[in-house]
Amino acid sequence: MNIRYLLLRLIRHFMPEGLARFLLKRRWIIKPGLESTDPFAASQRYVETLSAKGMDIKGRRVLVFGYGGRFAVGVDLLRRGAAHVVLCDHFVLLDEERNSELLSEYGNYLKVEQDQVRPRSEFISLLHGDIREESIQRQVAQVDIILSTSVFEHLDDVPGITKALANLTAPGGIHLHFVDLRDHFFKYPFEMLKYSEKVWRNFLNPTSNLNRYRFADYKRVFEANFVKVEFTVLERLAEEFDKAQGGIRAEFKTGRDDVDAVTLIHVIASEPFGVQRLQTLQMKIDRRSGSKEKR
Repeated sequence: MNIRYLLLRLIRHFMPEGLARFLLKRRWIIKPGLESTDPFAASQRYVETLSAKGMDIKGRRVLVFGYGGRFAVGVDLLRRGAAHVVLCDHFVLLDEERNSELLSEYGNYLKVEQDQVRPRSEFISLLHGDIREESIQRQVAQVDIILSTSVFEHLDDVPGITKALANLTAPGGIHLHFVDLRDHFFKYPFEMLKYSEKVWRNFLNPTSNLNRYRFADYKRVFEANFVKVEFTVLERLAEEFDKAQGGIRAEFKTGRDDVDAVTLIHVIASEPFGVQRLQTLQMKIDRRSGSKEKR
């Protein structure tokens, strides 16, 4: 039994959310994701990965899912040619201090209102709330590209949110999501897989939520929502998995160590089933209309 792990996980689980966000904002103890630590590296990675697949962000409407309160990725994507950026997050937690630092270089995309930095609406839209709600989805037109980094592993409803994001995808649109499958107590990347759902939920799961989805789970969800899905394994910790697997619960194993040892992936998905069905229906309607006109 890893007593040190259990103790720190218990503290993190029962830590007030306000304190957790305070520590996260100041980079103390709790480590933020790439979009917070190095947002310009995150946008560069998005652009390079999409470019390798023949997708250019220039002139596109882009949605950044889970932007974490910082405008940096958004303004950098605009500088790289995006037509409009939607910054989406469940909560309104703007990082005023770091957003202010962007004014000198990205002032054409930002403005100051009552001593606070806010985006110019012609370039950036802020979308705060539960993306599954129709009222939230109606606030934004369909987008060409949807991006995220280290967000999916924190979702409490991966199927529902994936479906909602698929519905926001314009015809010809594409998704790129970087997902971290490790226990975020990074020294023990598979430790969270050793506990039952009841123990994890009631005592160990951090307030940021780790859903413990594995590679096969994400594969199932994305393939249920998109016609075209491509997974790229960015990291596989075979040695660490081999050491830990004796204690890992059966529900987290597929029987294939090369699959179960995967810890970092990116997902590229396109052609949402919902959009494809609408397009097919419209084509049938158009054909029928054309046949009637000929008669």
